[in-house]
Amino acid sequence: VLTETNTSEAGLSDDAVRIRQKDGLNELAVKPPKTTLQMIKEQIIDPMIMILIGAAFFSALFHEYTEAIIIAMIVVINTIIGIVQEKKAQSSLAALRDMSAPMAHVIRAGKEQLIPAKELVVGDIVNLHDGDMVPADMRLLESANLKIQEASLTGESVPVEKDADTVLAKDCSLGDRINMAFSSSIVTYGRGLGVVTTTGMNTEM
Repeated sequence: VLTETNTSEAGLSDDAVRIRQKDGLNELAVKPPKTTLQMIKEQIIDPMIMILIGAAFFSALFHEYTEAIIIAMIVVINTIIGIVQEKKAQSSLAALRDMSAPMAHVIRAGKEQLIPAKELVVGDIVNLHDGDMVPADMRLLESANLKIQEASLTGESVPVEKDADTVLAKDCSLGDRINMAFSSSIVTYGRGLGVVTTTGMNTEM
C-alpha cells in the first residue's frame, strides 16, 4: 500500500502534499445554501399557502377587502417566519459541521503534527488514538488493541477489533476488513497507525 500511494512510514514531504492537495480537500460535498428567493418560492408553493392566496384573491374579487388584507398579511408573516427559521437552521448546521470537523495526527517528513482532517491527502500517515474520529479511509500499518466503532457505516453495534497484520481476500466484504479504518468511524480503544488510501467523496462513507 505504501508503494501504491507513493509514500513511506516517514510520511509525505511538503512538496508532495502541495501537489496532491490539488485533487481537492478531504471533505464531503455539500449543497450550496438556498438563496432568499429560493426560500420565498418554497414558502409560497406550499399547498396551504396557495389556498390562502386563492382565498385572498377571491375576497378581493368580491370586494371583501378587509378579509383579503388580513389573509395577505398572514401569508407574508408566515413566509417571513419560515425564512428566518430556515436561515437559523442553516447557521446551526454550519456550526455543527465546524464543531464536528476532526483534527488528524499526521506524520509528514518524519514529524508528527496536528492538522485539520480536511487537509489530508492520499499517502498521509495518520496516528489514531483512543477517542479519535477516523479522518479518512486508511490501511492500517500498526495496531495495538485497536477497536473502532463503525455502526454509522456497517450497522455493527459493537466496536470492531482491528488487526493491521491481517491479509484479506480481494473480495472481502466491508464489515470484515479488519485491517482498514474508515472515515467518520470512532476509535474506542487502543491505538493505530495507517496510510490514507481515499479521501472526501471517494471514502466508503
